[in-house]
Amino acid sequence: MACVLAVRAVMPPPSDMVKVAIEWPGVNAQLIEIDQKKPLASIIREVCDGWSLSSSEQFGLRYADGPQLYITEQNRGDIKNGSILRLAISPMRAARQLLERIQSHGIDARLEALKELAKLSADPSFATEFIHTEGLGTLARLVESGTHFGEMLAFTLTAFLELMDHGIMSWDLISVSFIKQIAAYVNQPMMDVSILQRSLAILESMVLNSHSLYQRVAQETPVTQLITHLQVSNQEIQTYAIALINALFLKTPEDRRQEMASTLAQKHLRGIILNHIIRGNRPVKAEMAHQLYVLQVLTFNLLEERMMTKMDPNDQKQRDIIFELRRIAFDGDSDPSGTEKRKAIYTKDYRMLGFTNPVNPAIDFTQTPPGMLALDNMLYLAKVHQDTYIRIVLENSSREDKHECPFGRSAIELTRMLCDILQVGELPNEGCNDFHPMFFTHERAWEEFFCICIQLLNKTWKEMRATAEDFNKVMTVLREQITRSLAMKPPSLEQLRVKLCSLSYSEVLRLRQSERMSQDDFQSPPIIELHERIQPEILELIKQQRLSRLCEGSCFRKLGNRRRQEKFWFCRLSLNHKVLHYGDLDESPQGEVPFELLTDKILVSDIKAVLTGKDCPHMKEKSALKQNKELLELAFSILYDPDEALNFLATNKYEVSLKNTTKVTVLLERKEFDDTV
Repeated sequence: MACVLAVRAVMPPPSDMVKVAIEWPGVNAQLIEIDQKKPLASIIREVCDGWSLSSSEQFGLRYADGPQLYITEQNRGDIKNGSILRLAISPMRAARQLLERIQSHGIDARLEALKELAKLSADPSFATEFIHTEGLGTLARLVESGTHFGEMLAFTLTAFLELMDHGIMSWDLISVSFIKQIAAYVNQPMMDVSILQRSLAILESMVLNSHSLYQRVAQETPVTQLITHLQVSNQEIQTYAIALINALFLKTPEDRRQEMASTLAQKHLRGIILNHIIRGNRPVKAEMAHQLYVLQVLTFNLLEERMMTKMDPNDQKQRDIIFELRRIAFDGDSDPSGTEKRKAIYTKDYRMLGFTNPVNPAIDFTQTPPGMLALDNMLYLAKVHQDTYIRIVLENSSREDKHECPFGRSAIELTRMLCDILQVGELPNEGCNDFHPMFFTHERAWEEFFCICIQLLNKTWKEMRATAEDFNKVMTVLREQITRSLAMKPPSLEQLRVKLCSLSYSEVLRLRQSERMSQDDFQSPPIIELHERIQPEILELIKQQRLSRLCEGSCFRKLGNRRRQEKFWFCRLSLNHKVLHYGDLDESPQGEVPFELLTDKILVSDIKAVLTGKDCPHMKEKSALKQNKELLELAFSILYDPDEALNFLATNKYEVSLKNTTKVTVLLERKEFDDTV
């Protein structure tokens, strides 16, 4: 516990006093203590007086490293001991000067001004001042003029998007001519990559943030042109293009989504994604995986209407579909002439088809979910895979009554199960990348998935020698077979079929037994005795391993309003276990990040608590996409003085089990390590 004593030996300075260095070009830095209780304007005035600078109201303080954000009364609590700050012109003055330079006639001066603006626009304080000086209108006019190209246009679009992302100005105020010009960049062949990338991002933001702009963007940007951008070799462009397609899909009115889906199918979107992205020469990155997952969810959500539609037992057109199922299964049987005799024969046939209500099978489809979707699946199987359908029905109708698998009841319950597994009707989850390549290999992937699973159900029923009383037990085993196979991400439906066939009932029992034994073994008296004997040594080993992991550090992704412009930050524990170092990075690191690059610090002794899941501050914020249980399981936060939080979001459950080892440092201080482990 030497590291604990060392941590406690560090006496933190008062929380309202912060020691920093402040730079100004051409002079030595000032080393001062900032009193957080004093107004920021008074501190800036004292700094200016130290260098004999007048008009202190025209100056501000910025961080010298990282994003170099302006310090305000709202964010001054983020200043850490040892931070390096820089005296700079105030946000208002910077905004006015940049606007003047952008409007100058010198091309080089304008280019440099736009380059600086693209960087500064991420700062909320500067953005507010620039927008209040009508800067956004100036940028919009530069774009609308159509006279800027290359780097100048790229910097202009970058600055515009960064400024709009602050939410200060409504997207509804954007002019039609601006939209047309941005759409022209997207529709124009051989457009510069940086300009195309930013144009796609701007259009996506328009669609997601304004219903009226959605209609204009949909009108100005043909889906055909967006699909061509999926056939390029640049995965960043592919990602932005599919993100815009997803945005248009998401905002399309419900009564027109089927129409849009048909249009995408006619343009061979699925095949292009499969050949140019999933099976392309480059691995699918995390953001592309997320966009494919979103498209998968939106596509399956088209089934929601049928899933929630009850069958009308009095609708003859719907009843004819059930009659068609009977006709295909028992086509060789002669149709009796008498009405009563025909009714008796039909009832017998519907009972053989496995309906719960053989007298009026339409009643079986009145429960939602799965509603009419189950009947759609059954009809697809009967027509497209007729031999399989007939074999399943006749095979079960010839068994002893107690061992027959009721096809109708099974198909309805299976449809409900598949809807639940694939979360049909749920919104996409912001933190999920769980797309399945096999669903992009067939135009009727949902129906084919059902057909494969209904055959597995019939096979498992026989293997279990099930009776009607075992129905729920069979469905439980079937769900386990399907979820285990999906977790292996088979690349095609045929590969799924192979994996499901190998996962027989006996194999499921073996896996269950193996998993159970791995748990039960630790409960036997000899194991408990051994565990108690070696526990101190094991706990010390675990402690050292986790501290070592913390010292190595981990990279995390920052999620902003635009996911595809990824930003990263890194966090690691100092070698003496006293300080957490963290800081922003331009790109994901390939190895260990030196402490010198991590400019922000938190004393371990300042850590108050570690929160997980829904208790985390960043999980309480609103999101455009649903934050479900899976996303909450990836989140954790470190609370430290004065009431600040360092928020983490791991990419998957395995990584959160590693990265959440930060909690060990806190537990060490409180002597709770032994009990927790």
